[in-house]
Amino acid sequence: MMMKMMRVFALLFMFASSFASVAQAGWDPSAEERAKASVESFKVSAPWLARYFENAYGYAVFPDVFKGGFFLVGGGHGKGFVYEHGALVGRSSITQMNVGPQLGGQSFSEIVFFRGQQELEAFKKGNFEFNAQVAAIVVTAAVATNTDYSNGVAVFILPKAGVMAEATVGGQKFSYNPY
Repeated sequence: MMMKMMRVFALLFMFASSFASVAQAGWDPSAEERAKASVESFKVSAPWLARYFENAYGYAVFPDVFKGGFFLVGGGHGKGFVYEHGALVGRSSITQMNVGPQLGGQSFSEIVFFRGQQELEAFKKGNFEFNAQVAAIVVTAAVATNTDYSNGVAVFILPKAGVMAEATVGGQKFSYNPY
């Protein structure tokens, strides 16, 4: 029974992800505006991120990532934009899959900073993945951190809505399409 539920959830997730991809296949100027607004939200919510914006070679911003989980399987998906030296150079998508006890759903913005050209170029080659060892820092207005890059990459999350309880292991996979 449990395997059947996991298969059904996986099929529903794949169907929803493919529908979201088809729905946003064309150019959507409002999506780029949401990305810019998301960057501003990060800057306002966490002024200490200024050093990343000033010194990073590039970054990828995902204004709307939607994540859900039920029982032992969960995942998420979002679309975003990639910047090099502050200039828009391409589009990206993020897909998350995780396993472990979980229940709920949430939406958030995510930003991935690349310390140097080598890290950004690795991302641009496509099929870039983070495993369970890479942790994202959750941004809150009251928190300042001295976190640094891990393997040339720093990841920050800005919660938007939802409630989710989880104790999972998983990963994030990114795609890249140049302009």
